[in-house]
Amino acid sequence: MKIFRDLFRDYRFALSFCALCLLLILAALSIFSPYDPTLWSVVPRDLKPSWQHLLGTDSLGRDVFWQATFAVRNSLTISLIAGTISRVIAVLVGMVAGYKGRTTDRVLMFISDSLLVIPLFLIIVMLAMLIREKMNLIILGLLLAFFGWAWDARVIRSLILSLREREFTQTAILSGTSTVRLVLNEYMPYAMPLIFSTLINNMAWAIGLEMTLAILGLVSLDIPTLGTMLNWAITKQAILLQLWWWILTPVTLSILLFVALYWLSVSISEYLDPRTRIQRVGAQ
Repeated sequence: MKIFRDLFRDYRFALSFCALCLLLILAALSIFSPYDPTLWSVVPRDLKPSWQHLLGTDSLGRDVFWQATFAVRNSLTISLIAGTISRVIAVLVGMVAGYKGRTTDRVLMFISDSLLVIPLFLIIVMLAMLIREKMNLIILGLLLAFFGWAWDARVIRSLILSLREREFTQTAILSGTSTVRLVLNEYMPYAMPLIFSTLINNMAWAIGLEMTLAILGLVSLDIPTLGTMLNWAITKQAILLQLWWWILTPVTLSILLFVALYWLSVSISEYLDPRTRIQRVGAQ
């Protein structure tokens, strides 16, 4: 409880936490949707927001509010798959390369650098075009995870290289501490802020890239996400038809999600950082 009290003193954490809770509640409401999100013409078209349709309806005959619940849930699912799997790869590669060094370091960093120098966006676009017919939430999440770890692995490796040269590392090795215990007990407290911040940043990156692929029409438009909602609104000329509720819904939700993830990342990373923790203790 003390952790939450300390975190809520930071307005960024308080606001982002509340925003994410609202988005999670919105995603959970998709379970109670009275409409199938893949069907068209289930409600009258182009209706303005009302008590019956809170965010109006679109030109495809779908309720925008209930579409938004599925869109938020699916976008968060993609980002969690991409972020979690890419963090596992980044942590393993970064820590092994940084701690082992020599040939192991050179081989792993060669693989990482290879992914960094290629035109990543074009590769993802081409792969998405090839597997478009089979694209679903899991496959898209795995695709983004495969390309989302290289830079973060290099950053984690740099941290481990710095920690390996510190005095406590030599002391732990001389005292017979195993490599696993050294990494978990000594390195992890320093690495956790970095791992967590890169996780949140990677989630935001995955959501942004999914939206880009959806706008380009390279994902299944039958699966509601923030990107596919925006694609349909643009394709059906919601702006020209002055259907502001249709296009503003995915735009507003996307901005809210990006800002909430960024503030959450910054606030928790600062709290977990051992250096800022020492400063807080000293100030008290």
